[in-house]
Amino acid sequence: MNTVIQTRGLEKRFGRVRALDGLDLDVEAGEVHGFLGPNGAGKSTTIRVLLGLIRSSGGSATVFGRDPWNDAVELHRRIAYVPGDVSLWPNLSGGEAIDLLTRLRGGMADKRAYLARREHLVEVFQFDPTKKGRAYSKGNRQKVALIAALATPADLYIFDEPTSGLDPLMEAVFRSEIATALDDGATVLLSSHILSEVEHLCDRVSIIRAGRTVEAGTLAELRHLTRTEISFAGDGIGTAQLDAIPGAHDLAVDGARVRFTADSDAMPEVLAALASLRATGVTVNPPSLEELFMRHYHDELEQPAASSLEGARR
Repeated sequence: MNTVIQTRGLEKRFGRVRALDGLDLDVEAGEVHGFLGPNGAGKSTTIRVLLGLIRSSGGSATVFGRDPWNDAVELHRRIAYVPGDVSLWPNLSGGEAIDLLTRLRGGMADKRAYLARREHLVEVFQFDPTKKGRAYSKGNRQKVALIAALATPADLYIFDEPTSGLDPLMEAVFRSEIATALDDGATVLLSSHILSEVEHLCDRVSIIRAGRTVEAGTLAELRHLTRTEISFAGDGIGTAQLDAIPGAHDLAVDGARVRFTADSDAMPEVLAALASLRATGVTVNPPSLEELFMRHYHDELEQPAASSLEGARR
């Protein structure tokens, strides 16, 4: 596969604030790459560097093998970008804003194909293009940017919280249109807080924290880092037998069912032990991307709670 986006040791400082602190990122051609992290992790700063909107303070970043700061004009002809918070011209209608954004990208070469594609997107997103920009809700402003980005072909789509303000039905439409873009050979970098969205769409993910990549890989590769939840009917199975299940964590009896978690790479031994116990009604819930995400941020959640508790004690 060809590498579309690559950063190595990417740094960006705003005065004393280090927004990016040696970020490594690889996005391959033809994939949907999830870019995960909470507010302040450096996702939007990374995207602004990749778009050539700001200059990095150190390290390197390339898009299609070119420098996004020096070659921004040429690269923008191949890139479609949707921000998480869209502002529109208040006196332009939604349709006029879509046409203007398309012209700015130089995407009107085949006007007939553009108009047909725009009409399709207006229909599936249930969007009224005749209203003025000032009358649109956040969700409808988001639709303007999405329609403008998807109405003409691009080699790379960069989405920064693209479904913010959309309802679940429109999120499903977005996923369908991304599938169409992929069929046409596009590459997608998707920054999102909606973990289920990333889980549905993405081939690979990168999780960043404090301006650095802490995990990267396919979902299958990363899931071994989390635990799988298992439950089964525990009638007639003694405590000693339960304690003998290899690799079991957080063992608990809930009525007639036994629940525990196990490291995903220990599942063969766990299932063999359950077979020897003749366990029935076994259910296995594979770890979600949310669990993987929280694995890297649970300490940040625990620290404020611990500080509050300590303050209460004092």
